[in-house]
Amino acid sequence: MAIRLIYLLGCQTFRWLALLARSSAAKDIEILMLRHQLTVAQRIQPRPRFSWSDGAVMAALLRMANKQQRSHLALLVTPRSVLRWHARLVARKWTYPYRRPGRPPKPEALR
Repeated sequence: MAIRLIYLLGCQTFRWLALLARSSAAKDIEILMLRHQLTVAQRIQPRPRFSWSDGAVMAALLRMANKQQRSHLALLVTPRSVLRWHARLVARKWTYPYRRPGRPPKPEALR
């Protein structure tokens, strides 16, 4: 999963570099188009599902925005969703693999 996240972040970085070559008017048109698509997507029932990598990218981008910017953003996710994603990531990191209870079996050579 970490490799996929690094790959997605690298792709996004190259997309941002490509934006530097575009004109301001083209960027404004794209932003308006994306905002319209977002309003349409928010009307769809049921709400869209995000994959693990989508949640990680969204959480990282929301982390970079300050509180005032976050309050003006129209998001498909609630702040509770971002907190839930973070809690799952922490739980995944700090849980230990399942082990059967009791004493481990004896090696064949000892038997």
